[in-house]
Amino acid sequence: MISNQDVDAEYLNYHLFYKFIKAYAPTCFKGINSNDPLIQELDKMLVEHKQFFFVGDMMQIKILYTSTGCFEMTGIESADLSPHHFFEFIHKSEYERFSLARTMFFKLSQDLYGEERGESIISITLKLCRPDGECINVLDQHLLFYQEIPVKTVYLFQVLTNIESIKKIKDGYYYYVGKDKSMFRYPDEKMLNHGKIFSTREFEIIRLVALGLNSEQIGDKLFLSPHTVNKHRRNILKKSGRSHVSDLIYSLKEQGLL
Repeated sequence: MISNQDVDAEYLNYHLFYKFIKAYAPTCFKGINSNDPLIQELDKMLVEHKQFFFVGDMMQIKILYTSTGCFEMTGIESADLSPHHFFEFIHKSEYERFSLARTMFFKLSQDLYGEERGESIISITLKLCRPDGECINVLDQHLLFYQEIPVKTVYLFQVLTNIESIKKIKDGYYYYVGKDKSMFRYPDEKMLNHGKIFSTREFEIIRLVALGLNSEQIGDKLFLSPHTVNKHRRNILKKSGRSHVSDLIYSLKEQGLL
């Protein structure tokens, strides 16, 4: 007999999402019936966990299906959601990070398509704002996977989760790129802190160094003394395990963080 704890574990490990993909990927995510018991179970889970998801074809840049819960989180009806809407409900302070993440998952999609196999995961925390002005913290998770039958393409399975009830990350942002499936699951504090290396201030300094500013110029821009900026720079190198900031900047660009 399956216990409630086992059922919860299946939900938290995104078992139903994988079941949905297995059931509907062979039909290119067409003909999804709201009366399907799987869809009804998914809808129930999404309400309980304050989530919604959508499936897109990365080669066509087209959304194929959007679940219930879209309107509650974004103010946009499921049937109306399109890729351009994201810049409408992402907080303006997040545009740069969101744009970098988008560039990365387009790159990953092209890589998967070229290799004709595989899957990748990219996740990022963002601030999302509804048309009524209410803003919430969300985790934006992307599962990209290659499929050849019935058509050759790369699909995007994207999940947005309201993480307001999860204890706040102390400082900095969550960002993950890789192939570890254990990182594509319902978020908790441990997971969100796992993908966080640098503080918000440290990221600011790294971005300015990447733009060619020296410590004195960075200090003037951030209202910090050159001594404080240099202390941050030493901590940044220590955390990253790098000897030179140029190596770190190259690595962060490869990850899509700069």
